[in-house]
Amino acid sequence: MGEYSAVSGIKVLDRAVAIMMTAANRPSSLNELCEATGLPRATAHRLATALEAHRILTRTPEGKWGAGPALPGNRSHLLEAAGPVMDRMLATTGESIQLYQQSGKFRTCIASREPESGLHNVVPVGRQLPLTSGSASRIFAAFGGVDTTGAAFSAQDVSAARTKGYSESMEERESGLASVSAPVFDPGGNLLAVLSISGSVERFRPSPSAKYAKLVTDAAQELGNKLRV
Repeated sequence: MGEYSAVSGIKVLDRAVAIMMTAANRPSSLNELCEATGLPRATAHRLATALEAHRILTRTPEGKWGAGPALPGNRSHLLEAAGPVMDRMLATTGESIQLYQQSGKFRTCIASREPESGLHNVVPVGRQLPLTSGSASRIFAAFGGVDTTGAAFSAQDVSAARTKGYSESMEERESGLASVSAPVFDPGGNLLAVLSISGSVERFRPSPSAKYAKLVTDAAQELGNKLRV
């Protein structure tokens, strides 16, 4: 192989790691991946596409493969930057705060903040939820190109989320639950995560977005800006 060469005895793993390390070092086209790793085009493309599906790699606006949000180092940086932002949201609202990333056909909670008392929506870190309901799922559909087949929301809802830069839902994923979500973009302009605030539908009435959309979108933009530093 070219730039990266390590042998574990498991060929497919060695090849996948070679692709991952090459793209993590610098965004690479298919030709560049092949040149760096020595892999055939079909093999390199198949592995890069699989790593992209797992969010370990992502496509840049130029169409090259680069480090994705699920790469451990990237997630650590994201969580470190998100902590103070989420703490402030919790202190300001007293509601539950979540940060989600896409994991295949699910969204996974990678960070959360919960009030110490009162009725609230608990989503533990590591919890996987379907991408077919809830305001966060609408954002993944709007900015991440997630398949919405069988979703509880419509194509018009997805279009509205894309236009507004946020989305709300009321009792869509769970009875009595309302939420507002906004996208967090990486420095390349790709969807990295979704930031959400959720709680009792009674406290979010009459309009979750009127109450919290600005707070959530400002916080999501602040988090995205932190990742550019």
